[in-house]
Amino acid sequence: MVLAAMGNGKRYRLGELLVELGVIDQGQLNRALEVQRKTGERLGTVLVRLGYARQDDILRVLETQLDIPRVDIDRYVVSPEVIGLVPESLARRHKVFPVELRDGALTLAMADPLDVFAIDDVRIAAGYDIRPVIAAEGQILDAIAKYYGSKESIEDIVKVIEDVEVTAGAFGDDADGGDDIATDKLRQMIDEAPVVRLVNTIIAQGIRERASDIHIEPQERNVRIRYRVDGVLRDVLQAPRRLQAAIASRIKIMANIDIAERRMPQDGRVQLRVEGEDVDLRVSTLPTIYGEKVVARVQRTRGSMPTIEELGFSATSARLLRSATSRPYGMILVTGPTGSGKTLTLYALLAELNSVEKNIVTVEDPVEFRLPGINQVQTNPRTGLTFAAGLRAILRQDPDVVMVGEIRDRETADIAIRFALTGHLVLSTLHTNDAASALVRLVEMGIEPFLVASSVSLVAGQRLVRLICPQCKERYDPGREIWERWAEFISPEYAAPGHTAPGDMVPGDAADAIFYRGRGCPHCGNTGYYGRTAIEEIMSVNEAIRGLLVRGATAEEIRRAAVASGMKSMAFAGARKVMEGATTPEEVMRVCTGGGE
Repeated sequence: MVLAAMGNGKRYRLGELLVELGVIDQGQLNRALEVQRKTGERLGTVLVRLGYARQDDILRVLETQLDIPRVDIDRYVVSPEVIGLVPESLARRHKVFPVELRDGALTLAMADPLDVFAIDDVRIAAGYDIRPVIAAEGQILDAIAKYYGSKESIEDIVKVIEDVEVTAGAFGDDADGGDDIATDKLRQMIDEAPVVRLVNTIIAQGIRERASDIHIEPQERNVRIRYRVDGVLRDVLQAPRRLQAAIASRIKIMANIDIAERRMPQDGRVQLRVEGEDVDLRVSTLPTIYGEKVVARVQRTRGSMPTIEELGFSATSARLLRSATSRPYGMILVTGPTGSGKTLTLYALLAELNSVEKNIVTVEDPVEFRLPGINQVQTNPRTGLTFAAGLRAILRQDPDVVMVGEIRDRETADIAIRFALTGHLVLSTLHTNDAASALVRLVEMGIEPFLVASSVSLVAGQRLVRLICPQCKERYDPGREIWERWAEFISPEYAAPGHTAPGDMVPGDAADAIFYRGRGCPHCGNTGYYGRTAIEEIMSVNEAIRGLLVRGATAEEIRRAAVASGMKSMAFAGARKVMEGATTPEEVMRVCTGGGE
């Protein structure tokens, strides 16, 4: 057994350490060592088999006394590149498993983290420094069985599918993805290594490709896997139809969802480590005529919070937003369709407001990003913790700033508005197509117009447009049809008071317009786009708009008043980004006329 150093400088073997801490006595150690000499097993394995110690006790001693972290390998989605650093023979011989490569060091899960010979062997093979962590031996062996034998990437995934199909075929005709497959057979299928590798590959590849959502969709003859990247769904691969139940059930098991229930929608969540990054997957299932459709929303919890300008807001828009948040009371609303970046905008504002002098409390569903120093509340309708209930509780928490993830009903709207009228700054979101419609939506919810007019100080409408890929960006002539559509699309903006064309572009003057696009390359997945930025319109609620609202004006009337007061529309913001070479006219027209995504 290998020696280990304690904090007092004394060096211990594992057996001596367990005796020192009272986990086993000297007689048990002697008997275990005698068995070990005969069998060649690890001492910890022998102690557990003889009943002298529990594996959990041994791992806890190593973790607490030697300050070596303990990990749950099941929480990690390990990339093929990391697996390839450690040969399978080495992993099996030393009972080790690589989990991630970060900061120039390979994190290595070990059944015996004191085994310096194993650490040296892996360091030489991998070419990296080793960061040892503790894991249960059985979990390491399971991971080796599931991950090795196929170092798949997206190019190799077809081979993985063929392996899985063989596994599924072993269960006969009822393993065709239908609802009749028995739960015990499903459990057997989803524990098979090819199924685990396939699901892990789908998830890991999706995260590498910056997917915000992963779709597993049963079709009549196959299972379609799609990623939503930069707001647009793209096909990834087609899996055999008979794998549908196994793929869906594997993801459900990961998200702690009942695999026996296949006729009702269900929701779950799983926290994973993927290539050194903490990731939350919000999993949703939906029964369809061909089986369960599964969507996993990817939520990254790491990274610094961007500023308003980094999100894409213009300097003028950022100044208006900061002016509104500098007030001690009032409501700020961010509007747009699902996936338009509303919540991230609120987070950016909260990060700027965050200080020791302010008590900031949020009510969210879900909490998408953890902000240090801010009190974030996750709703839980099963226990009665709705948005409205959370807001009522916050009232007794002496808040200065309150963020409501979304105003969905009259009760939530009523409480939020009364917060804003009683000396609190309130930030929230609404699902409306533009800024002006937000005020009318609150009235339609049943809030008195004079209360809306008195409480709401600013409304920001936004969308996300894709950015041209910097690796394959080029100038191009969009052709007469696109140009004419573009000129018609933006021309109403320049008729408004105070508006001037972005750059030197004047509608109808095609000869002076310079457009850019991405021709497509491996960096952007041959889409021509990489990343997204916001286009926005900021409506400050002034006396003219308040008067219109109280008199029962329509959204269009309020919008005209806002434009007359100097509001620049999202189309105008999009046109500016086109002329800056950040995006394409087709993208701006798609987003502004197609509802956001």
